[in-house]
Amino acid sequence: MDKEFLTISEVSGYLNVKPSTLYTWVKSGEIPHYKLHKMVRFKKGDIDAWMENHKEDKVGQNNKVREILRAAKRSNKDVDQLVKKTIARVKGNRYTSHCGRPDQVKDLRKEVEDGAL
Repeated sequence: MDKEFLTISEVSGYLNVKPSTLYTWVKSGEIPHYKLHKMVRFKKGDIDAWMENHKEDKVGQNNKVREILRAAKRSNKDVDQLVKKTIARVKGNRYTSHCGRPDQVKDLRKEVEDGAL
């Protein structure tokens, strides 16, 4: 692949994806490409840079797991409580007693007393 511009089939082989997938990415503008009339071409350097930008870094996730395991070892908390707390932190739906339950309708009694319902 010493050519400056690559065809759909060449990029398909290079990335090991179907040509139809590449056409979908081109249509949505997800992958860098050039259009010459109805022909689609790619630069290898652009494709390599695009792939580097789509690299997933798992290091951050592993650090979170280690942090949770360290917390579990330090304290004698029940595993179920630790899991529930972690899920609540991820979801952002922590129960706070001063706000009441998240699904509770506030001031419903007042509306019933006023006859609004």
